[in-house]
Amino acid sequence: MIRIKNIKDMQNFAEKLAPLLQAQDVILLDGDLGAGKTTLSQFIGRALGVKRTINSPTFNIIKSYKGQNLTFHHMDCYRLEDSDEDLGFDEYFNDEAVTVIEWSQFIQAFLPEDYLRVSIKVKDENEREIELSAHGEHYQSMKEALEHV
Repeated sequence: MIRIKNIKDMQNFAEKLAPLLQAQDVILLDGDLGAGKTTLSQFIGRALGVKRTINSPTFNIIKSYKGQNLTFHHMDCYRLEDSDEDLGFDEYFNDEAVTVIEWSQFIQAFLPEDYLRVSIKVKDENEREIELSAHGEHYQSMKEALEHV
């Protein structure tokens, strides 16, 4: 369990995660509305060198940004709750990019086998708890590195 006491802690977490990321990595962000999924996505993008403003792709579902060394795909699948439409997710997951997915439970059938799940739980107005679960060896080592910093 990783304790996030304020927005700066969330930024620090993203800055520790970003250097561990490589092409074709998939990060799933879980949490209730207002938990901080989009905020964390923005911090990850910035830490990857994205210069453009990163905002929620709720209406577009997927937005892509050029980072310093990697492309950053940001998905918000909230609007796909009652859909089984494949929007070509494989193309994004197999791209030379990092993909961060909010509301991934709505595209469960399309997710790759390996990924890092970041679950954000609201403790109060400012505090959050982050729990990591890894699927795949690469993500297990990433999880261990993040939990032991």
